[in-house]
Amino acid sequence: MPSTEPKPQIVPLFFQPGRDDGFDRQLVILRELFGDVADFLPPVALGESLPAADAVVFPQLLGEGYRCLAAFKAITLPILIITSEFGTFSMWDWELMTYLREAGVPTLAPRSPAQARKMFSALRVRAELRGTKFLVYQDNPGEGQQAPIFKRFYWWESEAVQRMTDRFGIRIEKRSFKELGERSRSLPDADAVEARRSWGVPTEDLSDRALNSATKLYLAVKRDLDADRSIRAVGINCLNESHFCDSTPCLAWNRLHLEGGFIWGCEGDVISMLNQYILNKSLGAPAFMTNLYPFLMGDAALRHERMTAFPPVKGNPDDYILVAHCGYTGLIPQSYATEWNLKKKVLRIVDENAVAIDARIPEGPLTLAKIHSDFSTMTVAEGELEGYSQQPGTDCLTGGVVRVKDGKKLLSRLASHHFLLMHGHYGSDIGEIAPIFGLRIDEA
Repeated sequence: MPSTEPKPQIVPLFFQPGRDDGFDRQLVILRELFGDVADFLPPVALGESLPAADAVVFPQLLGEGYRCLAAFKAITLPILIITSEFGTFSMWDWELMTYLREAGVPTLAPRSPAQARKMFSALRVRAELRGTKFLVYQDNPGEGQQAPIFKRFYWWESEAVQRMTDRFGIRIEKRSFKELGERSRSLPDADAVEARRSWGVPTEDLSDRALNSATKLYLAVKRDLDADRSIRAVGINCLNESHFCDSTPCLAWNRLHLEGGFIWGCEGDVISMLNQYILNKSLGAPAFMTNLYPFLMGDAALRHERMTAFPPVKGNPDDYILVAHCGYTGLIPQSYATEWNLKKKVLRIVDENAVAIDARIPEGPLTLAKIHSDFSTMTVAEGELEGYSQQPGTDCLTGGVVRVKDGKKLLSRLASHHFLLMHGHYGSDIGEIAPIFGLRIDEA
């Protein structure tokens, strides 16, 4: 079935004095290979004014390029190089691409049709962000539970919101969590029972009241999302202002992602929401947010989780991180998980009726990523999920044990305790789409 998503608008560029048969043949090939994911507009000569578009593409590179540096530098859109009949760049393009890169003109040159499709997907997401709204429920962030901790977070600062808006065109709308909690509680239990009749939610030691409250919070949020189709990500200041609701949104985020692909933000973290949106929507990466507790942080990390020691590991402890959030590995949707259960809450700062997700992803290759507060840098590290640690009586009943290449190097580059995790190694893919979003990759 053809995709109904808007396609990125791509302008083919040719060198003066004019197009030749080679250019026209390659443009036909590009439309045949990628016409389902991109719209190729009428060709324009390099140096002429461009129509509104998301990127330009060179179906053909010629020696004239060395004498057109000023025209290349004048291009403000991403520059794609796809010159082979196979939907890739050609080996003969390396010299001109290197010449341009060293002159400050980066290009996007896919080595495979699959990589080209990821680039077109990222271009679509970049354009989509300009019409996207992030919805956040909060009232007085930082003033509730654990205020000394929560008041330190940048994602609540007006500067952070303004930078995101200026750089990506996102609109962030804030609504009352208190009002949402009241609406949620007022819904009949019968509505909750009917809504989840077909879900088959795996639960463990969870009361009907807790399950109904979690479902009613989902229903209240879903009604808001249904009323505004521009909302594609949603978050709640669920811990710091937990007194406004008798549940937590874990089940809601799981269902909304399964049903509509919505991106969620624990604790209303709009920076993590943006990061997750880019990676999930561009690459299809199974990205979820969790907290990082590097072994190198010692007692400062252990005390927060009410633990006395980190789990034993096979390698150098300096290169290990415990990943956990709200008592378990992270808010992992069912579609990402090998094991998944909705359980009663773990943290003391939320309502006694609240819930949490205990889930696991496959052990093996893992990628960690997080955008910095300048919104122009993303730290990316690859590692291995070696297993899980269970610590009864703590705030980390189940946590993932992750080994990275260089723990000290990663620690020096962490931008937040909130990080995105993805099963699989995505470092190369992230680096290839990063320029489309104006991001520089800081490998750790």
